[in-house]
Amino acid sequence: MSLFDDPDALSDDELDRYARHIVLPMIGGVGQKRLKKARIALIGAGGIGSGVLPALVGAGIGHVTLVDDDAVSLSNLQRQWLFTTGDVGAAKAPLARRFAEARNPHVHIDAHGVKVTADNVGDLLTGHDLVIDGTDNFATRLLVSDTCVALGIPLISAAAQQLQGQIGLWRGEPCYRCFVGDAFDAEDCDTCAETGVVGALTGMVGNMAALMAIRLICDIGDEGAGRLHLYDGLANSWRAISIPADPACRACGG
Repeated sequence: MSLFDDPDALSDDELDRYARHIVLPMIGGVGQKRLKKARIALIGAGGIGSGVLPALVGAGIGHVTLVDDDAVSLSNLQRQWLFTTGDVGAAKAPLARRFAEARNPHVHIDAHGVKVTADNVGDLLTGHDLVIDGTDNFATRLLVSDTCVALGIPLISAAAQQLQGQIGLWRGEPCYRCFVGDAFDAEDCDTCAETGVVGALTGMVGNMAALMAIRLICDIGDEGAGRLHLYDGLANSWRAISIPADPACRACGG
């Protein structure tokens, strides 16, 4: 097969578009082709997702599956930069797809305006190289995590509240459930609507999740699976902690 028959070859437009990646020794043409072939599922188009999606699309991830069943509200606009004032009341998934397609026509976007449930999560995640979860409740996070464990798909889980952020890559043991256990969403559980969140923080954490994805796909450095990265916005500092595998975990244990 000649170079011109290579289905993964980068077009002239792509060579220009990704030039700042291609000149990096740790990415180069080989890494950019890996990004082009990658399939990533992004769960949630909220504050975290609004940081993740533009970065993935700009990086040239070949296929992004976006899942979000919510509609845009006025209070979202403080941190969800995929949307505009004129979008209030409209479904997020098709709007996010429109944003992504306008930003990079080389990226294929599948947008699903559905709630993640036990009945559909397997179909939504199967066939992806990586899942990024930016949702805001334990029920969805644990369902996504348990499914990733069962399917053998790496998971990046990211969250932000007030001035605190956290992000971690989970691959088998330990998994996200090893970290939070059988956590559940109590009726009196605090949410961003009640406690607040700085919009810039969600964008930063979302971008960090995208960077972690790019590093994983391009095999840059230590992937750091099983380490939780914590950001303290009051002190403007990061720290990382290792999460041990739980031998009794009902997702990955034993």
